[in-house]
Amino acid sequence: MFVTRLASLNALVQTRTSGFWRRFLSGGLPGASTLGRVASKIEPDHLRQVIAAFYGDLRKKKALPAPLHGLIALVVDGHELPASERRCCKECLQREVKRKRRGKEETYTQYYHRYVFAGLLGEGWHLFLDLEAIGPHEGEVQAAIRLVRRVYADYPRAFDVVLGDSLYAEAPFFQAVLEMGKAVLTPLKQEERDLYKDAVTLFDHTAPTSHSAGSTRYLCWDIEGFTSWSSLGRPVRVVKTEEQRRVRRQRTREVVEEPSQWIWVTTLTQDQADTEAIVRLGHDRWVIENQGFNEAVNHWGMDHIYKHDPTALLVILLIGIIAYNAVNAFYRRSLKPAVKARHTLTHIVHMAKATIYAELRCPSPAT
Repeated sequence: MFVTRLASLNALVQTRTSGFWRRFLSGGLPGASTLGRVASKIEPDHLRQVIAAFYGDLRKKKALPAPLHGLIALVVDGHELPASERRCCKECLQREVKRKRRGKEETYTQYYHRYVFAGLLGEGWHLFLDLEAIGPHEGEVQAAIRLVRRVYADYPRAFDVVLGDSLYAEAPFFQAVLEMGKAVLTPLKQEERDLYKDAVTLFDHTAPTSHSAGSTRYLCWDIEGFTSWSSLGRPVRVVKTEEQRRVRRQRTREVVEEPSQWIWVTTLTQDQADTEAIVRLGHDRWVIENQGFNEAVNHWGMDHIYKHDPTALLVILLIGIIAYNAVNAFYRRSLKPAVKARHTLTHIVHMAKATIYAELRCPSPAT
Protein backbone atom coordinates (compact mmCIF):
# COMPACT_ATOMS: atom_id res chain seq x y z
CA MET A 1 0.00 0.00 0.00
CA PHE A 2 2.75 2.48 0.92
CA VAL A 3 5.21 1.34 -1.74
CA THR A 4 2.63 1.81 -4.49
CA ARG A 5 1.23 4.95 -2.78
CA LEU A 6 -2.39 3.76 -2.82
CA ALA A 7 -2.98 5.98 0.24
CA SER A 8 -5.87 4.05 1.84
CA LEU A 9 -6.91 0.56 2.88
CA ASN A 10 -9.96 0.74 0.64
CA ALA A 11 -7.79 1.58 -2.39
CA LEU A 12 -5.57 -1.38 -1.53
CA VAL A 13 -8.49 -3.76 -1.15
CA GLN A 14 -9.77 -2.85 -4.61
CA THR A 15 -6.75 -4.72 -6.00
CA ARG A 16 -7.78 -8.01 -4.31
CA THR A 17 -8.59 -9.68 -7.63
CA SER A 18 -5.01 -9.24 -8.87
CA GLY A 19 -3.02 -12.45 -9.25
CA PHE A 20 -0.10 -10.56 -7.71
CA TRP A 21 -1.49 -11.14 -4.21
CA ARG A 22 -2.20 -14.85 -4.71
CA ARG A 23 1.48 -15.46 -5.41
CA PHE A 24 2.44 -14.05 -1.98
CA LEU A 25 -0.64 -14.58 0.20
CA SER A 26 -2.15 -18.06 0.24
CA GLY A 27 -5.56 -16.78 1.31
CA GLY A 28 -5.51 -13.67 -0.82
CA LEU A 29 -5.65 -10.09 0.39
CA PRO A 30 -8.00 -9.56 3.38
CA GLY A 31 -10.61 -6.82 3.57
CA ALA A 32 -10.06 -3.28 4.85
CA SER A 33 -11.74 -3.92 8.23
CA THR A 34 -9.60 -7.03 8.79
CA LEU A 35 -6.40 -5.15 7.93
CA GLY A 36 -7.32 -2.38 10.36
CA ARG A 37 -8.24 -4.81 13.12
CA VAL A 38 -4.99 -6.75 12.72
CA ALA A 39 -2.99 -3.49 12.83
CA SER A 40 -4.56 -2.70 16.21
CA LYS A 41 -3.26 -6.04 17.58
CA ILE A 42 0.36 -5.80 16.39
CA GLU A 43 3.09 -4.98 18.90
CA PRO A 44 4.86 -1.77 17.69
CA ASP A 45 8.22 -2.88 19.11
CA HIS A 46 8.30 -5.76 16.61
CA LEU A 47 8.21 -3.24 13.78
CA ARG A 48 10.86 -1.13 15.48
CA GLN A 49 13.10 -4.22 15.44
CA VAL A 50 12.57 -4.49 11.67
CA ILE A 51 13.66 -0.86 11.23
CA ALA A 52 16.71 -1.46 13.44
CA ALA A 53 17.70 -4.56 11.44
CA PHE A 54 17.37 -2.61 8.18
CA TYR A 55 19.55 0.17 9.58
CA GLY A 56 22.13 -2.43 10.66
CA ASP A 57 22.28 -3.90 7.14
CA LEU A 58 22.79 -0.46 5.59
CA ARG A 59 25.53 0.34 8.08
CA LYS A 60 27.35 -2.94 7.46
CA LYS A 61 27.29 -2.22 3.74
CA LYS A 62 28.71 1.28 4.40
CA ALA A 63 25.65 2.83 2.77
CA LEU A 64 25.32 5.61 5.37
CA PRO A 65 28.28 7.97 4.82
CA ALA A 66 28.82 10.93 7.13
CA PRO A 67 29.01 14.51 5.78
CA LEU A 68 32.40 16.22 5.33
CA HIS A 69 32.17 17.70 8.84
CA GLY A 70 31.82 14.14 10.19
CA LEU A 71 28.64 14.62 12.23
CA ILE A 72 25.54 12.51 11.57
CA ALA A 73 22.41 14.23 12.85
CA LEU A 74 19.25 12.91 14.45
CA VAL A 75 16.41 15.23 13.43
CA VAL A 76 13.25 15.36 15.57
CA ASP A 77 10.08 17.09 14.44
CA GLY A 78 6.36 16.98 15.15
CA HIS A 79 3.65 16.03 12.67
CA GLU A 80 -0.10 16.26 13.05
CA LEU A 81 -2.70 13.99 11.46
CA PRO A 82 -5.92 15.51 10.04
CA ALA A 83 -8.30 16.85 12.70
CA SER A 84 -11.96 15.98 13.24
CA GLU A 85 -14.91 17.35 15.18
CA ARG A 86 -15.66 13.87 16.53
CA ARG A 87 -13.71 12.22 19.34
CA CYS A 88 -12.82 8.70 18.23
CA CYS A 89 -10.47 7.29 20.90
CA LYS A 90 -9.17 7.98 24.40
CA GLU A 91 -5.80 9.16 23.04
CA CYS A 92 -7.29 11.97 20.94
CA LEU A 93 -5.83 15.41 21.63
CA GLN A 94 -8.25 18.30 21.65
CA ARG A 95 -8.26 22.07 21.23
CA GLU A 96 -10.78 24.87 20.93
CA VAL A 97 -11.01 26.43 17.46
CA LYS A 98 -12.95 29.48 16.30
CA ARG A 99 -14.71 29.69 12.97
CA LYS A 100 -17.36 31.74 11.21
CA ARG A 101 -20.58 30.03 10.23
CA ARG A 102 -23.59 31.83 8.76
CA GLY A 103 -22.03 35.17 9.59
CA LYS A 104 -21.49 34.33 13.27
CA GLU A 105 -18.30 33.39 15.07
CA GLU A 106 -18.47 30.16 17.03
CA THR A 107 -16.11 27.98 19.01
CA TYR A 108 -15.93 24.21 18.60
CA THR A 109 -13.73 21.37 19.84
CA GLN A 110 -11.29 19.79 17.40
CA TYR A 111 -9.84 16.30 17.98
CA TYR A 112 -6.56 15.15 16.45
CA HIS A 113 -3.43 13.03 16.83
CA ARG A 114 0.12 14.35 16.80
CA TYR A 115 3.44 12.49 16.68
CA VAL A 116 7.14 13.27 16.97
CA PHE A 117 9.27 11.64 14.28
CA ALA A 118 13.00 10.94 14.46
CA GLY A 119 15.20 10.52 11.40
CA LEU A 120 18.92 10.25 10.65
CA LEU A 121 20.57 12.67 8.25
CA GLY A 122 23.90 12.04 6.52
CA GLU A 123 25.66 12.79 3.25
CA GLY A 124 23.06 12.36 0.51
CA TRP A 125 20.65 10.24 2.54
CA HIS A 126 18.02 10.39 5.27
CA LEU A 127 16.41 7.53 7.16
CA PHE A 128 13.41 7.49 9.50
CA LEU A 129 14.02 5.53 12.71
CA ASP A 130 11.03 5.87 15.02
CA LEU A 131 8.10 8.00 16.17
CA GLU A 132 6.31 8.73 19.44
CA ALA A 133 2.71 9.73 20.05
CA ILE A 134 2.08 12.95 21.95
CA GLY A 135 -0.35 12.06 24.72
CA PRO A 136 -3.19 14.16 26.13
CA HIS A 137 -2.10 16.92 28.51
CA GLU A 138 1.57 16.82 27.48
CA GLY A 139 3.71 18.89 25.13
CA GLU A 140 5.74 17.95 22.08
CA VAL A 141 9.03 18.34 23.95
CA GLN A 142 8.04 15.72 26.56
CA ALA A 143 7.22 13.20 23.84
CA ALA A 144 10.43 14.09 21.99
CA ILE A 145 12.51 13.36 25.10
CA ARG A 146 10.95 9.88 25.37
CA LEU A 147 11.59 9.32 21.68
CA VAL A 148 15.23 10.43 21.74
CA ARG A 149 15.94 8.26 24.79
CA ARG A 150 14.45 5.20 23.05
CA VAL A 151 16.35 5.94 19.83
CA TYR A 152 19.57 6.30 21.83
CA ALA A 153 18.92 2.95 23.54
CA ASP A 154 18.36 1.25 20.17
CA TYR A 155 20.98 3.18 18.13
CA PRO A 156 23.61 4.44 20.62
CA ARG A 157 26.29 5.02 17.94
CA ALA A 158 24.09 6.08 15.04
CA PHE A 159 24.21 9.86 15.55
CA ASP A 160 26.40 12.62 17.00
CA VAL A 161 24.09 15.61 17.30
CA VAL A 162 20.33 16.11 17.73
CA LEU A 163 18.62 18.79 15.61
CA GLY A 164 15.22 20.33 16.28
CA ASP A 165 13.28 23.52 15.63
CA SER A 166 13.12 26.47 18.02
CA LEU A 167 10.44 24.70 20.09
CA TYR A 168 13.16 22.36 21.41
CA ALA A 169 15.36 25.19 22.75
CA GLU A 170 14.33 24.22 26.28
CA ALA A 171 16.56 23.17 29.15
CA PRO A 172 14.89 19.75 29.80
CA PHE A 173 15.41 18.70 26.17
CA PHE A 174 19.03 19.89 26.07
CA GLN A 175 19.77 18.20 29.40
CA ALA A 176 18.23 14.90 28.26
CA VAL A 177 20.41 14.89 25.14
CA LEU A 178 23.54 15.88 27.06
CA GLU A 179 22.98 12.99 29.49
CA MET A 180 23.37 10.64 26.51
CA GLY A 181 26.73 12.17 25.64
CA LYS A 182 25.33 13.73 22.46
CA ALA A 183 25.32 17.34 21.27
CA VAL A 184 22.23 19.35 20.37
CA LEU A 185 21.54 22.29 18.02
CA THR A 186 18.34 24.31 17.59
CA PRO A 187 17.37 27.76 16.27
CA LEU A 188 17.16 30.50 18.89
CA LYS A 189 14.15 32.75 18.24
CA GLN A 190 12.87 33.84 21.65
CA GLU A 191 13.93 37.51 21.66
CA GLU A 192 12.90 37.99 25.29
CA ARG A 193 15.43 35.44 26.58
CA ASP A 194 18.58 36.67 28.32
CA LEU A 195 20.67 34.38 26.12
CA TYR A 196 19.24 35.94 22.96
CA LYS A 197 19.78 39.50 24.23
CA ASP A 198 23.37 38.83 25.35
CA ALA A 199 24.24 37.14 22.07
CA VAL A 200 22.83 39.96 19.91
CA THR A 201 24.69 42.56 22.02
CA LEU A 202 28.01 40.76 21.59
CA PHE A 203 27.44 40.19 17.88
CA ASP A 204 27.04 43.96 17.43
CA HIS A 205 30.60 44.40 18.73
CA THR A 206 32.18 41.45 16.92
CA ALA A 207 33.50 41.34 13.36
CA PRO A 208 31.90 38.58 11.25
CA THR A 209 33.57 36.00 9.05
CA SER A 210 32.32 35.24 5.55
CA HIS A 211 32.09 32.33 3.17
CA SER A 212 30.04 31.19 0.17
CA ALA A 213 28.27 27.95 -0.62
CA GLY A 214 26.59 27.56 -3.99
CA SER A 215 24.56 30.68 -4.73
CA THR A 216 24.50 31.87 -1.10
CA ARG A 217 26.87 34.25 0.67
CA TYR A 218 27.16 34.09 4.46
CA LEU A 219 28.24 36.57 7.09
CA CYS A 220 28.77 34.61 10.32
CA TRP A 221 29.17 35.47 14.00
CA ASP A 222 30.28 32.61 16.25
CA ILE A 223 30.77 33.00 20.01
CA GLU A 224 30.92 30.28 22.65
CA GLY A 225 30.93 30.34 26.44
CA PHE A 226 27.52 31.97 27.02
CA THR A 227 26.29 31.37 30.58
CA SER A 228 23.03 33.35 30.29
CA TRP A 229 20.96 30.15 30.06
CA SER A 230 20.88 29.62 33.83
CA SER A 231 18.33 26.78 33.80
CA LEU A 232 20.61 24.67 31.58
CA GLY A 233 23.53 24.99 33.97
CA ARG A 234 26.34 24.90 31.41
CA PRO A 235 27.87 27.23 28.79
CA VAL A 236 26.52 27.16 25.24
CA ARG A 237 27.59 28.46 21.85
CA VAL A 238 25.55 30.84 19.70
CA VAL A 239 26.01 31.27 15.95
CA LYS A 240 24.37 33.95 13.81
CA THR A 241 24.28 34.25 10.02
CA GLU A 242 23.11 36.92 7.61
CA GLU A 243 22.61 35.32 4.22
CA GLN A 244 22.16 36.57 0.67
CA ARG A 245 20.82 33.93 -1.70
CA ARG A 246 20.59 34.48 -5.45
CA VAL A 247 17.43 33.09 -7.01
CA ARG A 248 15.88 33.38 -10.46
CA ARG A 249 12.21 34.33 -10.54
CA GLN A 250 10.23 31.77 -12.49
CA ARG A 251 7.89 34.31 -14.06
CA THR A 252 10.25 37.16 -14.98
CA ARG A 253 13.52 35.16 -15.12
CA GLU A 254 15.08 38.00 -13.14
CA VAL A 255 17.90 37.13 -10.74
CA VAL A 256 17.32 38.66 -7.30
CA GLU A 257 18.95 38.33 -3.89
CA GLU A 258 16.86 37.09 -0.98
CA PRO A 259 18.18 38.05 2.47
CA SER A 260 17.65 35.94 5.59
CA GLN A 261 18.96 35.77 9.13
CA TRP A 262 19.43 32.80 11.45
CA ILE A 263 20.58 32.36 15.05
CA TRP A 264 21.37 28.91 16.46
CA VAL A 265 22.24 27.73 19.96
CA THR A 266 24.31 24.56 20.34
CA THR A 267 26.38 22.54 22.77
CA LEU A 268 28.91 21.75 20.03
CA THR A 269 32.23 23.44 20.73
CA GLN A 270 34.36 25.12 18.08
CA ASP A 271 36.78 22.20 18.33
CA GLN A 272 33.97 19.75 17.49
CA ALA A 273 32.45 21.72 14.61
CA ASP A 274 33.59 24.91 12.89
CA THR A 275 31.25 27.72 11.90
CA GLU A 276 30.54 26.37 8.42
CA ALA A 277 29.60 22.98 9.91
CA ILE A 278 27.15 24.61 12.32
CA VAL A 279 25.55 26.58 9.48
CA ARG A 280 25.21 23.48 7.34
CA LEU A 281 23.76 21.43 10.20
CA GLY A 282 21.27 24.19 10.95
CA HIS A 283 20.07 24.30 7.36
CA ASP A 284 20.27 20.54 6.75
CA ARG A 285 17.36 20.09 9.14
CA TRP A 286 15.18 21.34 6.28
CA VAL A 287 16.44 18.50 4.06
CA ILE A 288 14.64 15.87 6.10
CA GLU A 289 11.78 18.32 6.68
CA ASN A 290 11.19 18.86 2.94
CA GLN A 291 12.46 15.62 1.38
CA GLY A 292 11.44 13.43 4.29
CA PHE A 293 8.39 14.59 6.23
CA ASN A 294 6.71 16.51 3.39
CA GLU A 295 7.32 13.76 0.85
CA ALA A 296 6.01 11.12 3.25
CA VAL A 297 2.84 13.15 3.79
CA ASN A 298 2.19 14.42 0.27
CA HIS A 299 3.20 11.36 -1.75
CA TRP A 300 3.12 8.39 0.64
CA GLY A 301 -0.16 9.12 2.40
CA MET A 302 1.35 8.92 5.86
CA ASP A 303 -1.02 11.56 7.20
CA HIS A 304 -4.08 9.47 6.33
CA ILE A 305 -6.03 7.91 9.22
CA TYR A 306 -6.29 4.29 8.07
CA LYS A 307 -7.83 2.95 11.29
CA HIS A 308 -8.79 5.20 14.20
CA ASP A 309 -7.20 3.22 16.98
CA PRO A 310 -4.11 4.41 18.92
CA THR A 311 -2.15 1.20 18.31
CA ALA A 312 -3.26 0.86 14.69
CA LEU A 313 -2.29 4.45 13.93
CA LEU A 314 1.19 3.89 15.36
CA VAL A 315 1.63 0.51 13.70
CA ILE A 316 0.60 1.71 10.25
CA LEU A 317 2.92 4.71 10.51
CA LEU A 318 5.79 2.38 11.44
CA ILE A 319 4.95 0.19 8.43
CA GLY A 320 5.02 3.37 6.34
CA ILE A 321 8.50 4.15 7.69
CA ILE A 322 9.70 0.65 6.73
CA ALA A 323 8.35 1.06 3.20
CA TYR A 324 9.74 4.58 2.85
CA ASN A 325 13.23 3.57 3.98
CA ALA A 326 13.30 0.45 1.81
CA VAL A 327 12.16 2.17 -1.40
CA ASN A 328 14.52 5.11 -0.97
CA ALA A 329 17.47 2.81 -0.19
CA PHE A 330 16.62 0.69 -3.25
CA TYR A 331 16.50 3.76 -5.49
CA ARG A 332 19.70 5.25 -4.05
CA ARG A 333 21.82 2.08 -3.83
CA SER A 334 20.45 -0.57 -6.19
CA LEU A 335 19.72 1.34 -9.39
CA LYS A 336 22.49 2.30 -11.78
CA PRO A 337 23.20 6.02 -12.27
CA ALA A 338 22.01 5.81 -15.90
CA VAL A 339 18.60 4.54 -14.76
CA LYS A 340 18.27 7.25 -12.10
CA ALA A 341 19.22 9.87 -14.66
CA ARG A 342 16.27 8.81 -16.85
CA HIS A 343 13.67 7.90 -14.21
CA THR A 344 12.61 9.57 -10.97
CA LEU A 345 11.62 7.66 -7.85
CA THR A 346 7.98 8.45 -8.64
CA HIS A 347 8.35 6.73 -12.01
CA ILE A 348 9.80 3.62 -10.34
CA VAL A 349 6.87 3.60 -7.90
CA HIS A 350 4.37 3.77 -10.78
CA MET A 351 6.14 0.80 -12.40
CA ALA A 352 5.67 -1.19 -9.17
CA LYS A 353 2.02 -0.20 -9.07
CA ALA A 354 1.60 -1.29 -12.68
CA THR A 355 2.59 -4.87 -11.82
CA ILE A 356 -0.47 -5.07 -9.53
CA TYR A 357 -2.97 -3.42 -11.85
CA ALA A 358 -1.72 -5.34 -14.89
CA GLU A 359 -3.10 -8.58 -13.42
CA LEU A 360 -6.49 -7.32 -12.29
CA ARG A 361 -9.30 -9.68 -13.25
CA CYS A 362 -12.95 -8.83 -13.60
CA PRO A 363 -15.12 -10.86 -11.20
CA SER A 364 -17.48 -13.34 -12.80
CA PRO A 365 -21.00 -11.93 -13.32
CA ALA A 366 -23.64 -13.08 -10.86
CA THR A 367 -25.81 -15.86 -12.14
